[in-house]
Amino acid sequence: MRIVIAGGHGQIALRLEKLLAARGNEVVGIIRKAEQGDDLREAGAEPLLLDLESASVEEVATGLRGADAAVFAAGAGPGSGSARKDTVDKDAAVLFADAAVRAGVRRFVIVSSMGASPRHEGDDIFDVYLRAKGAADEYVRGLDALDWTVLRPGMLTNDAGTGQVRLEAHTGRGPIPRDDVAAVLAELLDTPATTGLTLELISGSAPVSVAVKSVAGN
Repeated sequence: MRIVIAGGHGQIALRLEKLLAARGNEVVGIIRKAEQGDDLREAGAEPLLLDLESASVEEVATGLRGADAAVFAAGAGPGSGSARKDTVDKDAAVLFADAAVRAGVRRFVIVSSMGASPRHEGDDIFDVYLRAKGAADEYVRGLDALDWTVLRPGMLTNDAGTGQVRLEAHTGRGPIPRDDVAAVLAELLDTPATTGLTLELISGSAPVSVAVKSVAGN
C-alpha cells in the first residue's frame, strides 16, 4: 500500500513509518520543516514538505493522490497555546480529511485522544485540546466518502512497547506506550473491517493482532 501520514515527524508517526516500511509499504510523511526529512528517510519514509496550517485543500490532495490510505497523526504538541489546538488538532485534521475525499483516498485513520469531545467543558489548554480533537473526530465521522477509524489512546508513554493491548469502544483510562499505538495503527490499516469504529486503546493482555481482529466488524 501507499500510505500518507500527516504529522510525519511526530513520535508516533516515526514509529509507524518504520513499521509500515518494514512491511513493504510505500510510506509518505508530511512535514513542516525540511530538516526533519532525514529522520523520515531513516525510518523508511518519503518526506513531503507541506504546512497543513497554511496549505490549500488542493495542495494537500495533490500529495494524497494515488495513496491507498491516509493517517492523521499531527498535533500542535504540549508546548503550544490554545490557538494552535484549533489550527492543528482541529482545522488541519478537517483539511486533511477534505483533501483525502478530493483525492479519492477512502481509508482514513485519525489519531485522537481519550476523552475527546466537541462538547468537553473547561478553559484549560488541555480542555481546548480535547474539544479540538473531538470536533475533528466528529467531522471525519460525518464524511460518507471516507472509510474512517478513530483511535483514542490513553496516556502516552515512551516505555518500550509490549505488544499487549486493550482495544475497545470504551476501555477506561490507562497508559499506552507509543510503540504499541504505532503497532495498532499499522494493524488497523491492514484491517478494513475496523471502518466506522471509534476505539480506545490502553495497555492490556491481548496481542495487537488479536485485539484488532476482535473488534473488526463490530
